[in-house]
Amino acid sequence: MQRFQDNVIVITGGARGIGKACAERFAAEGGRVAVLDIDEAAAMSTAEALDNGLAIQCDVTDRDSVQGAIEAVLEAWGRVDVLVANAGVYRGAPLPEVSLEDWRLVLAVNLTGVMLSCQAVAPTMMQQAGGSIVIMSSMGGKTSWPATAAYSASKSGELGLMRSVAQELGPHNVNCNAVCLGHADTEMMRAVDVRICEENGWEPGTYLQQLAETNPMKRLGTVEETAALITFLASEEARYINGQAIEIDGGLLMC
Repeated sequence: MQRFQDNVIVITGGARGIGKACAERFAAEGGRVAVLDIDEAAAMSTAEALDNGLAIQCDVTDRDSVQGAIEAVLEAWGRVDVLVANAGVYRGAPLPEVSLEDWRLVLAVNLTGVMLSCQAVAPTMMQQAGGSIVIMSSMGGKTSWPATAAYSASKSGELGLMRSVAQELGPHNVNCNAVCLGHADTEMMRAVDVRICEENGWEPGTYLQQLAETNPMKRLGTVEETAALITFLASEEARYINGQAIEIDGGLLMC
């Protein structure tokens, strides 16, 4: 299936994890994929493995960096059909211990970075009279847990931003949706597992197994499953889906 033949796809945080899985999936379906990442070497490694990839160093918290990256994509390929706003970070701490530095970092990357990315592609998509934006959010945008103040705030903000973008760009045949990921086997979650297991004297992987047991499906999600949903939402098949925050969590929030 070649749903994205000759389409231009921009993925922030595209060098690894979910971003890399998306890059591979879009490329396999004919897309020309721009891998944007703050880690230039990792972006190049991911892009070079694609049939038609382009690596661009990009700091999503910096307006000039984001704008420059999109201009580089337009110079190379002349259009932007899909934006996957995937770049994100996690910092967790009990409320009294949340540092202002961590708070600012999480909101800068997860929320401001998404806004700047959407802002940078909007004029091109409006001029084209078509496009799709998928925001990589989290079930943390719909619910919260202790010690997740900054992360939950950023992810809730993403959903509000998504609805605004969907309303504003909808008349231009541009849809915008968010994917709310549950507990998945990602590099970010593995890093959280290492920290929590060390703090509690547990064997590595114990925290991830505990998370899996809370899920009706008794397992973690995969980056490939998430990429499959993202590519669907970016495809013509999903053109009339707009302004939605879609959970991919194995039924966790249902419980």
